[in-house]
Amino acid sequence: MVHTPFPPRARWLTRVAGLFVCLALAFVWMPVVRAEAVYTTYLDLPVVNGDGAAAGGLNPELPSDVSTLRAAIDGARADGVAPRHYSALLHQYWLVVATGNADIDLAAWDPNLGVAANSRTFTQVYVNYLRLTNAHPEFQWTGLAGLAGGSFASGFFDMSDVTTILSVPGIHQLGAAVADLLRITPPQLVDLLPGDIRLLAAEGSRLTSDDLSWFRARLMIMQKHIFLDQVPMHEAYAAEGLPAIEEMYAAGVLDRNAVQAWRSLDSGTAAGADDALMRMTDREQNQIIADQWDATSEGRGAMGRVLTYVSTVAAKPAVPGVRAPGVFAPTTVSAVMDGHTVSLRTPLPSFNWADRDQRWTYITGDLVPCYSRLQANPGFAHRVLSVPFAEDLAAGRLLTRLPDLLADMTSQWQLTA
Repeated sequence: MVHTPFPPRARWLTRVAGLFVCLALAFVWMPVVRAEAVYTTYLDLPVVNGDGAAAGGLNPELPSDVSTLRAAIDGARADGVAPRHYSALLHQYWLVVATGNADIDLAAWDPNLGVAANSRTFTQVYVNYLRLTNAHPEFQWTGLAGLAGGSFASGFFDMSDVTTILSVPGIHQLGAAVADLLRITPPQLVDLLPGDIRLLAAEGSRLTSDDLSWFRARLMIMQKHIFLDQVPMHEAYAAEGLPAIEEMYAAGVLDRNAVQAWRSLDSGTAAGADDALMRMTDREQNQIIADQWDATSEGRGAMGRVLTYVSTVAAKPAVPGVRAPGVFAPTTVSAVMDGHTVSLRTPLPSFNWADRDQRWTYITGDLVPCYSRLQANPGFAHRVLSVPFAEDLAAGRLLTRLPDLLADMTSQWQLTA
């Protein structure tokens, strides 16, 4: 047989074809190297701003836009990552959703920047509570927060006013009125009065603008802390129902009390709604801000106590039927003088809102029951909850009510024998 060699061009093509076959085989057997998923950057991050004391969200390493956060969460879910590893990421996602829906700039939300930088955000928080409850009537806690929070928003703006006119209305005038009344009260009875009343009389006139600025910052921090905790879970339920709440529970964002509140609400029963309202209120007051109220009442020497008591005196939650603290629990003392029992009844509250047990007694003894009665009349509740927040704010301001409050001081400071 005669061997006919390949032409040079044919030999070249054969070699090239062989090279491609080898490369193809090498690619088939080469181990696959997968790019690291983006979400891994955010796993196991701690929450460093959960108390609301600093600007922005929960951790500066977390994204602040919804699309990036959602993509990271979806990736973690798809890869079967346990929710506890993306807890901060999940919480941040629903927080960014919440602030977006509330028209709040999360990055700029910094309680330490003072009144001017935060006044819109402070008000917008309560506007958003009412928005949520009007869109979702089953969200009873947000309705209560919107109405009752108005009294605290009012106090916030009062503090701003008093800062510029310290010697005229407000705390100085209130403290002076109490001091005048104590001077004409038998010392045996004065000694029995709560320390907060005597402290207001002794220290109220010494209040400074720095004290007020500090107190306003404390109120703004607590307000943000409540929002960071409560509003994300409401937005999660509104968007994805109970499964979103269960994921937050599995992630450790919510505890057993909180998840049970949502399970109760999801039942669709009146008893479930009542249980959810009480559990969420308990979480807000006794878990989220309890320590912050303690620190506030103990701060600035005597002034922390003076300011928290003044906020109690001035409070009048905008829930129909709720009594002012001084009406709910007026200070009454009695002493035996010259063989006779003499009693003093004052219009000042016998408790300080900053004290946990007494605050909870007022909330469960008057505030929540009145709100529950309001909810039992849906038509009336809708009218109350639909009032523009600015109107509630103006009606509750201490400077608007100061003349009546001072008149009550003299007319209801009563000695009986």
